[in-house]
Amino acid sequence: MKTALQKNIVETFQKLNESLSSFSEEEMNTVPFKGSWTPGQVVQHIILGNSGYPELFSGNTKKTIRKYDEHVKELEGIFLNFSTKMDAPDFLRPEMKNYNQNALTLSLLKIESDLLNASEDYDLTLTCLDFQIPGFEHFTIYEWINFALVHSQRHTHQLQKISHYITAL
Repeated sequence: MKTALQKNIVETFQKLNESLSSFSEEEMNTVPFKGSWTPGQVVQHIILGNSGYPELFSGNTKKTIRKYDEHVKELEGIFLNFSTKMDAPDFLRPEMKNYNQNALTLSLLKIESDLLNASEDYDLTLTCLDFQIPGFEHFTIYEWINFALVHSQRHTHQLQKISHYITAL
């Protein structure tokens, strides 16, 4: 379980970083089309959504009385369905400002490192009690890491679409 999860973490962040590095510093802060976030805002949203896991995992947990990965397929179905439009909750909406590509990259590297360390150091089957996504029961550490991955994969896809759009301008 851990090896496959760690491989997924590394591959997800590799693709995300490749997408991020495909933008010039100017393109990072270009609105590709009306109603869209800039690439910098997309990456900042990923950072906001994928931060705080070490604190969550070291917080209140309990032994899980269901399958530790019960919600993973459901999360994949929701987040990897690219035809559905989602609205980010207010606390995950990135500020409209100029983002620095290097700073974003460093934040992503820290998140990747946090997730890899967590996948190695924690009992992934424990349920986290300190935070819950509305509409779901409390997630296990394994499910939280998978949430971070499908969330990142969804927005990597979005970055690739934005890149094609900006390139065509």
